[in-house]
Amino acid sequence: MPGDLRDGRIVIVGASLAGLRAAETLREQGFTGSLTVVGDEPHPPYDRPPLSKQVLLGKASADTTALPMRQDPDADWRLGVAATGLDPLEKRVMLADGESLPFDRLLIATGTRARPWPNPEEAALDGVFTLRTSEEAGGLADRLAAGPRRVLVIGAGFTGSEIASACRERGIEVTVAERGPAPLVGALGGTLSKLAAVMHRNHGVDLRCGVTVTTLHGDGNGRFTGADLSDGSRVDADVCVVALGAVRNVEWLAESGLAAGPRGLACDAGCRAFNMYGIVTDDVFVAGDVSRFPHPLFGYQMLSLEHWGNAVAQAEVAAHNMVCPGPLRRPHLAVPTFWSTQFGLNIKSVGVPTYSDHVVIAQGSLEARRLAVVYGFQGRVTAAVTVDMAKSLDYYKHLIETAAPFPPPPGSADRAIAADITIPSDVPDPSGLSHGPTVALTGHLPDRRLTVVQPTR
Repeated sequence: MPGDLRDGRIVIVGASLAGLRAAETLREQGFTGSLTVVGDEPHPPYDRPPLSKQVLLGKASADTTALPMRQDPDADWRLGVAATGLDPLEKRVMLADGESLPFDRLLIATGTRARPWPNPEEAALDGVFTLRTSEEAGGLADRLAAGPRRVLVIGAGFTGSEIASACRERGIEVTVAERGPAPLVGALGGTLSKLAAVMHRNHGVDLRCGVTVTTLHGDGNGRFTGADLSDGSRVDADVCVVALGAVRNVEWLAESGLAAGPRGLACDAGCRAFNMYGIVTDDVFVAGDVSRFPHPLFGYQMLSLEHWGNAVAQAEVAAHNMVCPGPLRRPHLAVPTFWSTQFGLNIKSVGVPTYSDHVVIAQGSLEARRLAVVYGFQGRVTAAVTVDMAKSLDYYKHLIETAAPFPPPPGSADRAIAADITIPSDVPDPSGLSHGPTVALTGHLPDRRLTVVQPTR
């Protein structure tokens, strides 16, 4: 940025949680230049976790989830218009309305969208929903309030499980179809997925695992009536929620030369984006769900996270680094954390459960449905998940941050831990799941095939 690093033109593409927190942090860091925030939705930034929880339960309406501002970032908000391209040489962001925005530094925080049902005609049936935006949550909540006879949920990840939980709390019959062996197995591995399956069934969910939905049916008037499954069975329902994970919003970067692909946009630990040859850029930064970044606690693997806390922490680091000279920049090294409430249980995780080869139940038990599970990889602690035992999480976070040996010492555990009671973590191959984990190790390479052109001598 020319002249004072706290002056000039900054554009943020993405007007959700990461974009808002970055805009606020830029002003807190003393940035006095022009600030433009672009968002493809017409709404100001809103909170997404309540959409699959309070909104579906009818305890809050979708239009009451606006994110509070720590301070007015004095930004030019361009809402309801999508970014369609990026010219890194001219330093311009192209918009769908034909305008282009010049920038000195750019933050990409475009996040994700719900993965749609692959057949567009079936996806367009009345009664078929995805759940990511406030409009989608509001429409689904209205349909649930009308009392459908049965809801079909496709995918048993966190979102699908929370939707099923909300349906049962409302007294609605629900069938969940999951390609993998159990709910949440892609995120938490085999041990806790067994508990998840028990909780689904104990609460009256018709849980079908190891199957896929092959066809969605309508009644001839465009209304959803049911689905065929790969095992030959049929589910009759009048609402279907497609919960097949997320798609990262990177298509608009296809011609930008950046290392953007299906798993997100790669960046360094300081949030500076890589180009497609792995060279770090000087003026393009990335934060939130759309990013892939290396983390030293997890073998410098590139992490893709769909976590609220990560979006906030990474946005603040990116904003700080956008206005500070090199020696004052800091890395984004936050340990991933995540939480979910479903079927009366509070599930919280820290670290990367999929980065594991063994687990140990350090506190509580599966039978009691109150426990702490610690994950290890090659002899050190890499993650922990608690079920209705959240107060223990900080202890396990410290073990992760200090690369403590696995299995961990007794410490705060309520019973002795011995190496001979560790069991395989049973993290499945993602190709066998209906959805990916909310934390994914995505390797070191960009997601595109390259033709390497040697420079002319």
